[in-house]
Amino acid sequence: MNFYQEPTHYEKTIFSDLQGAWGLLRDEVVNEHAGKDCSRLLFHIDEAMSWESVRNLKHMKNTFVLVQSISQQINVSDEVMELI
Repeated sequence: MNFYQEPTHYEKTIFSDLQGAWGLLRDEVVNEHAGKDCSRLLFHIDEAMSWESVRNLKHMKNTFVLVQSISQQINVSDEVMELI
């Protein structure tokens, strides 16, 4: 009987890069949060950062458009818009 061998390394994937990009966006929004109410925006960014959301690109597209729309409505900084 063969046993599953534990991998000795894992390759970095585009999904982890995508999750990291959402993390950078979140950090920038938190920095701006003191000046304006970004709670709705942070909620959707947190949802987008979940591994389940990151791996579902159709859902991710809808979330991205929603985050972009909310950001424009609350007039976030140019730095946040650049990260989006």
